[in-house]
Amino acid sequence: MDKILEGLVSSAHPLPLKRVIVQRVVELAETPLSRAQCRAMFALGTRLVLQGPDRFQRQVGRQVLEAYGRYHRAEFEAFFDRGLVLGLLQRGYGELSNRDPAILDYIQAGLRLIMSCPSVLELFELLQVEALRLVCERPAPPLCARLCQLLGDFPQCLPRGRKLSLAFCQQLVRSIAHFQSQGSREAELRLYVSQVTQVSGLLRSVWKAEPDTLLPSLQELFAVISATDTSFEPSVALASLVQHIPLQMITVLIMSLTTDPNVKDASMTQALCRMIDWLSWPLAQHVETWVIALLKGLAAVQKFTILIDVTLLKIELVFNRLWFPLVRPGALAVLSHMLLSFQHSPEAFHLVVPHVVSLVHSFKSDGLPSSTAFLMQLTELIHCMMYHYSGFPELYEPILEAIKDMPKPSEEKIKLILSQSAWTSQSSSLPSCLSRLSGKSETGKTGLINLGNTCYMNSVIQALFMATDFRRHVLSLNLNGCNSLMRKLQHLFAFLAHTQREAYAPRIFFEASRPPWFTPRSQQDCSEYLRFLLDRLHEEEKTLKALSSAKAPESRKNDESQTQETVHKAQVFAEAPCLGSEERTLIEKMFGGKLKTTICCLNCKSTSQKEEAFTDLSLAFCPPASLENVGSKCVDCSEMKDDCGVETNTSTTIPAGETPLNSLEINGGCDAVTNEGTTKDLRAEPNSETNSELNKGQENRDMSQRLVGKNTPSVTDLLNYFLAPEILSGDNKYYCEKCASLQNAEKTMQIIEEPEYLILTLLRFSYDPKCHIRRKILDNVSLPLVLELPVKRAASPLPVVSGGWSDVEVSDTGENLAKKLKPSGADEVSCPQLVPYTLSSVVVHSGVSSESGHYYSYARNVTGSGPSGLRHQSKALSLVCPQNKLLAEESPCTVIENELDTEMPKEWFLFNDSRVTFTSFQSVQKITSRFPKDTAYVLFYKKQNNTCGFNTNSANGLWVNGDPPLQKDLMDAITKDNKLYLQEQELSARTQALQAASASCSFRPNGFDDNDPPGSCGPAGGGGGGGFSTVGRLVF
Repeated sequence: MDKILEGLVSSAHPLPLKRVIVQRVVELAETPLSRAQCRAMFALGTRLVLQGPDRFQRQVGRQVLEAYGRYHRAEFEAFFDRGLVLGLLQRGYGELSNRDPAILDYIQAGLRLIMSCPSVLELFELLQVEALRLVCERPAPPLCARLCQLLGDFPQCLPRGRKLSLAFCQQLVRSIAHFQSQGSREAELRLYVSQVTQVSGLLRSVWKAEPDTLLPSLQELFAVISATDTSFEPSVALASLVQHIPLQMITVLIMSLTTDPNVKDASMTQALCRMIDWLSWPLAQHVETWVIALLKGLAAVQKFTILIDVTLLKIELVFNRLWFPLVRPGALAVLSHMLLSFQHSPEAFHLVVPHVVSLVHSFKSDGLPSSTAFLMQLTELIHCMMYHYSGFPELYEPILEAIKDMPKPSEEKIKLILSQSAWTSQSSSLPSCLSRLSGKSETGKTGLINLGNTCYMNSVIQALFMATDFRRHVLSLNLNGCNSLMRKLQHLFAFLAHTQREAYAPRIFFEASRPPWFTPRSQQDCSEYLRFLLDRLHEEEKTLKALSSAKAPESRKNDESQTQETVHKAQVFAEAPCLGSEERTLIEKMFGGKLKTTICCLNCKSTSQKEEAFTDLSLAFCPPASLENVGSKCVDCSEMKDDCGVETNTSTTIPAGETPLNSLEINGGCDAVTNEGTTKDLRAEPNSETNSELNKGQENRDMSQRLVGKNTPSVTDLLNYFLAPEILSGDNKYYCEKCASLQNAEKTMQIIEEPEYLILTLLRFSYDPKCHIRRKILDNVSLPLVLELPVKRAASPLPVVSGGWSDVEVSDTGENLAKKLKPSGADEVSCPQLVPYTLSSVVVHSGVSSESGHYYSYARNVTGSGPSGLRHQSKALSLVCPQNKLLAEESPCTVIENELDTEMPKEWFLFNDSRVTFTSFQSVQKITSRFPKDTAYVLFYKKQNNTCGFNTNSANGLWVNGDPPLQKDLMDAITKDNKLYLQEQELSARTQALQAASASCSFRPNGFDDNDPPGSCGPAGGGGGGGFSTVGRLVF
């Protein structure tokens, strides 16, 4: 019968006829047959299944085997024995290779027929060994998938025992690594993906049945992808295994990988690159989760070199995956993390910038809801990156045009995203013996390292940096090739804004800006330093402007190049955006104001007037009576030795005829002027009688406060006292040229031109003649959040002069000028205009004398218009007209200040050398009541409703973070230093990891500024010495 059937199926008869005859032969399987007949039919069926030339013959073979094997099971059991199966798996069948999937098809069909026979157990044992051998031979995807299908249907064939099972899983992983697709057409790719899925599914079943095999399998997987042998590239099909790894194991596995000292950097880099390549695998799930987890794990142990290399190598590939909808979600997640965490340099972002516009247009054109959702996510990412790396309009302009219709995230959201994504913000789950990261704090601000008693400089620099408009003007200057102090300040501001370091060491700027008389590494006055710094910047710019405007004289040829270079350096300052006259320097535009002093002879009523420029006002503490009724300041004959004037800062030589920027200072209602007309700094005069008078005022004030128990003075009181009229009498009589004799007179001062930034210095240091030291006035002073400055703008302003008085005749008003508390401005028809200011920064001195202590500062970002809600506050605490009572019973601004501070959380920052933390305005107000030695010393107020500052929406919105773009050399320097910093952090982390086994240490987390006095040496205080010894230091 077998010969008839074989001849029939190979004959040329019609196919329907052959089907009918085959069906009759199959039905005869129910009849009794001899062993030889059954064996002949089994052999025919096997031959047709394995060697049939067409589909019909192979189908006939399967039908014959199934029918005759079912009805003659014993005979088939004897035929389908160990020898047959082993021969098929090792040698094949005739011309059919043993690696042909048809062999496994035949074996699987035979196993189904003898499942109930005892001999099947022997075949299971055979297949357990042969399956392991087969996977070790790296079968192709079709054969491996067919083997996994057989093992899935007959799990009894899986290798048994821990060693064999583990070896099988590991070898199967390596087999997948060798998979390669045999075609590029869609049908071929789909078949390939299904085959890989079949194999990974079997591994999942094994891992689930035997959990002990999972971790070694993953170790084998990592060994494959971390191999640095360039002759072999593991298949992307390994991505199919990731979805079967429990997500609960992420923490343990990532920690194990990133802290294993045996894993070299090159191996980790290769592994991470190949995992990123897995994003192109269409059906894999959670690949992006594991990639991001590994990126974060490497950041946590500060292996930044790997992160930098991998990001630059793979960022474009990840971006290109966004074109494919099937893998787009995972690719976008990885792209976002890689870009947002790569914050030390714009290099990675700029690699993908050229491709953004075309991708955006593609998303818009297809109109799919999913594309729109992805476009919104991509737009948010792009805005974050352009915010962080502003200053490249030629690159960003096309992108801004392409995404102009998409919603833009708020600045607060952008800052939050950036702060949470930085490498240095990744929380490490390592043991506490490893030091925690020293990246920027949650504030996003950079501290300044104390170089040895340089807190006076650090506090002032931070206050100037937080003066937003001033900072933006400085950063906008084109100072390339200029070695000026302004260039060094620009460099310092750029690093404070963009460095990844927790704190920056301003060594170059300190050496350039330190006054010559300041002894290095010793305590100094921050107010004196601030004046010197502003004056230096002012005079330097004037000099350079003069050089640029002067015509180059004829000189020898070898001098021409030097002259041109000097003129070029001078021209750079003229390029800054102007707030007023082109002749004004940047310091004048930001901090310069004008004060008019008028002296009225009480005999002939003639007046003399004089205008002077100032950059800060020094406010003395007023007697307690002045708190209740500020009027004329009566000057006793013993209080003054000479004529009265306004003190000027003379630390820098002023050319003849030039008007210096002055610091106006009134101590106890008096000014000290030498006979030569040069003013001295009262605080630097140990024998100054005015300081003695100030001591008397301090004693009277202490007595008043003990008796009354209230009346805490405010900045408003001190400023009103500064501007109050002053009676000149006794030995201090005024020489009236009209009367040609000494006469009693009244001196008044009025601010006639307000600065953009009002700097107020509270004169807290008075000279004690008994002890010959400068003692500190520790009185608490209330700091108004909103201040209204009375400005009396003249109709035709007088020219500013450096000396001399201009006499102006005025008619007698007929009023009794001898009355006390009667200001000379009472005859004015109009009240001075009240210009609103908002508090920007407060420099605090902590200590009991000027010879010891510590400086730190509170500050917040205040733009020209001020924080929202500060405009036109009708009840704000203000300086009222001189003829009105200057101290109200209550401060209506207190309620407003509290409301404003509540509405703007985390608006204030505490800068304490290297440490920067969030704080609140309440902490600023209560600092002296909580820590009596910590008192406000220098205040910065910003004028509101300024419309002449920088337009942050200019240049089509390219200044997305409000600050102007940096010059290329500055950006390059910051990028280089950021990379160096990451390398330093990585080296430190590796060193500590090596010492972790033998050393035990712990760290105390940074506390809040409310835990310890900010000026203390405690963990919550300042005193960051930046590695310098603090032993024996008075100012730290």
